[in-house]
Amino acid sequence: MDAFRSLFYTLDATTSSNKKIAALTEFFANQPNLDIAWSVFFLTGRRLKQHVSSHQMRLMFNDYLELPPWLLQECHSVVGDTAETVALLASSKYLSNKVSTSTTGSLCDVIETLIKPFAEKDKEEKYQGLCEIWSRYSSADIFLLNKFLTGGLRVGVSKKTVTKALALAFGQQESRIAHRLMGSWPVTAEFIDEMRHADRRNITDPAHPYPFCLANPLASINTLPKLDDWLAEWKWDGIRAQLIKRADQVFLWTRGEDIVNHQFPEIVESASCLPNGTVLDGELLVWSDNHPLAFHELQTRLGRKKPGPKLIKEKPCRLIAYDILELGGFDIRGKEMRQRRQLLEETIAKYPQIEISKVIPFETRSDLEVNWQNSRKNLAEGIMLKRKDAPYVTGRKQGCWWKWKVEPLTLDTVILYAEAGRGKRSNLCTSYTLAVWDSGSLVPIAKAYSGLSNDEITRLDRWIKKNTEEKFGPVRRLPPFQVLEIGFEGIAPSKRHKSGLALRFPRILRWREDKLAKEADTVTTAREILTKLSDNNEFKNS
Repeated sequence: MDAFRSLFYTLDATTSSNKKIAALTEFFANQPNLDIAWSVFFLTGRRLKQHVSSHQMRLMFNDYLELPPWLLQECHSVVGDTAETVALLASSKYLSNKVSTSTTGSLCDVIETLIKPFAEKDKEEKYQGLCEIWSRYSSADIFLLNKFLTGGLRVGVSKKTVTKALALAFGQQESRIAHRLMGSWPVTAEFIDEMRHADRRNITDPAHPYPFCLANPLASINTLPKLDDWLAEWKWDGIRAQLIKRADQVFLWTRGEDIVNHQFPEIVESASCLPNGTVLDGELLVWSDNHPLAFHELQTRLGRKKPGPKLIKEKPCRLIAYDILELGGFDIRGKEMRQRRQLLEETIAKYPQIEISKVIPFETRSDLEVNWQNSRKNLAEGIMLKRKDAPYVTGRKQGCWWKWKVEPLTLDTVILYAEAGRGKRSNLCTSYTLAVWDSGSLVPIAKAYSGLSNDEITRLDRWIKKNTEEKFGPVRRLPPFQVLEIGFEGIAPSKRHKSGLALRFPRILRWREDKLAKEADTVTTAREILTKLSDNNEFKNS
């Protein structure tokens, strides 16, 4: 545990990617396999089952500390995180006579003997167990143990950084490590040993997916030389997925590394016709009358773990395939894009149950511009451009795939409520509830928290705290004054929002200090955008 604690706080103290990679590489090179396995588990964003909720922890800690509830709430509103608030206060309760100790044993020992037993404890036993942790350990350990118990540990490193460090520590190719870390993997010493020898040991799990190839954003088509080198397709607004047929079994993985076989049984059934040793890359879409439907239609399917026949009939889904990664059991990711495309077309031609993403024909930049401008009419987010001689790489590699997205939809909104952010911005109001006008009143339409510069965040936070009209816990009600222009990718009807609408991927484009609140947009404007998008059902495969 000492080594993991030291690693966690080293990573938390720096923003340098090189320093993070160096710290991780040293850790992976010197720790036992089982501790590395648990560390990779946490570092790549996986979480233990929640044994104590944050709310329960605050209530129990309030009893333990014997403070007025409002005082703990105020402390929490300043710190912004339950685990950290408790750790800071617990370490100071007996400041004059408490002798803090560090957790002993390995990280694996702490998880198995201290954390996992909480699953079998009743409420009183959990309280006693927490009191022992809070009264015995140092603030640094209390924070980590609290996070383990609430299932909320986040470490400031990307999966790509962890992959790179493992590759350096084990002397392996980064792509091999990335492949091993895909999908579900066991937290065992044997798994780490397989990674150490990834170049000599094959993956035997038939469900194991490949790492996804990702596109870089493209601002203008004019930056691309030699258009003849590129293949164009529509950029669909769905869910990226990988369809695997191996050992007479079908597995449907999302890019978030979830198996969604039960949510999309018709896709699994249609893929049963594919030969073993086939892996397709594509987009999950609701597909009706030979065209895709809007993303919010797909959300109705995602919300059901096992959809019934009626929903499947009303919202039929397909995987629109645009690449093939494995054929006949052979990994073909190293082949050029044009070769893989030909193999994909030949394969799909034999199995009409599978849909293929059509190539957009063009001869000039003007041709592409016209198609791009018509993206929304075709119910697409823009155009994908793929270099014809590019292999299927892991992650984002400059110059292989580009995504040329259309400009976002926009609305001018008024800040109605604000609350503090998380982590390092927990002392600043960075989360805003945004509203539009409806018959003279403001109704919430979205929440947004990204898009402003640090200077703008500081200035807006100062204004918010000075002009707060009322507080509801961490939430501040504000007078209708500040206007933010927001961008979003889509809009859909919603019964959960007072405006009756929900925005997809809302983010702040700019602070409209030049606009008065009364000049902000209305619900009517937002509904007109929805109507216009809903009328774009004219898609025909090219």
